[in-house]
Amino acid sequence: MAEKVRGTLVIVGGHEDKDGSCDILREVVRLAGAREARLLVLTTATELGLEAGSDYRRLFLGLGAAKVDALHLDTREAANRPQAREVMERATGIFFTGGDQLRITSTLGGTVAYQALHRCYENGVIIAGTSAGASAMSSTMIVGGAEDDSPRRGSVSMAPGMGLLNEVVVDQHFAQRGRIGRLLSAVAQNPHILGLGIDEDTAVVVAADGSLSVIGSQTVTVVDGHGMDHSNATEASPRQALALFNVVLHVLAAGYRYDLVSRKPLARRA
Repeated sequence: MAEKVRGTLVIVGGHEDKDGSCDILREVVRLAGAREARLLVLTTATELGLEAGSDYRRLFLGLGAAKVDALHLDTREAANRPQAREVMERATGIFFTGGDQLRITSTLGGTVAYQALHRCYENGVIIAGTSAGASAMSSTMIVGGAEDDSPRRGSVSMAPGMGLLNEVVVDQHFAQRGRIGRLLSAVAQNPHILGLGIDEDTAVVVAADGSLSVIGSQTVTVVDGHGMDHSNATEASPRQALALFNVVLHVLAAGYRYDLVSRKPLARRA
């Protein structure tokens, strides 16, 4: 896993605090260079690009960033223009807003902007995303599924993501929308993939060494199916309840860490 993590990611479960201490957004600014931070807000996920870009620009400038631009790439033609690459390469941090994660992947996948994003990440630019922007970061992403339900075969839909984080699948608004069943369903279909369920106003910061730390007011649920020794996922009929043996689950609060390489939780730093 460590060799598959190349930079720093901030993956936000959605509805992050924007009116109080703004701990998560403040951390994005800090990681991007604090008062020297040059942030780019990508609003591809939402149809309300102008409004979302304006809101986050105001927030990040208020938190001390030196410069904040917003870019709404709503077509593949726009994502293939050299200007998209140029504005991304000037940033020290790139932030994806919420909306629909399929808008991100279907618009940016394989384009000039997509290639620039990966180069930026490899060169140390902080990549952050909230809600849909969080889901899109992994190589395999959840795009839909039943909420507040037991794990069932066919209850979750998945698609290729942006490929910034491998062997992990992210679900957001996790506890608030009762998504444990669909995350378990995703892991049942791909036992080698680690499931991360991130609550609202909560984020994980993933470092290049494969370590993950939790910030925010709620929790992160880690679902590890690597040691699963029985599942009826292949034989169950559509919508049938799943039986899963020896799935490991961890719940991490702010300050706790997790090692993506060894797949072990770590205590809070003293």
